[in-house]
Amino acid sequence: MPRPAAKTAALLASPDDTETQFYEALQHADLDRLMQLWADEDEVACVHPGGPRLVGLEAIRAGFEQVFGNGAIPVHPERVRRLQSGDCAIHHVLERVQVGDPAARTSTVAWVIATNVFLKTALGWRLVLHHASPGSAGDVQELMSDGDTLH
Repeated sequence: MPRPAAKTAALLASPDDTETQFYEALQHADLDRLMQLWADEDEVACVHPGGPRLVGLEAIRAGFEQVFGNGAIPVHPERVRRLQSGDCAIHHVLERVQVGDPAARTSTVAWVIATNVFLKTALGWRLVLHHASPGSAGDVQELMSDGDTLH
């Protein structure tokens, strides 16, 4: 799938830029924009919470088409821990997902732990892995605590 190189390269100047656009695409169910964020590599991969490993752009696109069949995903990154070395960046993210209908007061919050891996390419920073797993009450505690130490 061809990409408008000049437009996306300027917008993907850092891993944070790419990650911001990734979550915005999820929040708007914008499949085309979401797919522009992925690297053109055979081994890109995505794992949705409780789902199988999807490898390659076609499989990832099909997976997100299925997810977006239920509408946009009200997901917000709450805490991001970053590690960058050279042309690779890894972000460990605590995601807050609104589940249900807030207007009907049946809405609850689910927590997801995600790892996003980015690679610097000629077209800017691109996503090569998004791996999300269900979170737990302990993950919320991390959000509330001040601890900067990982064990």
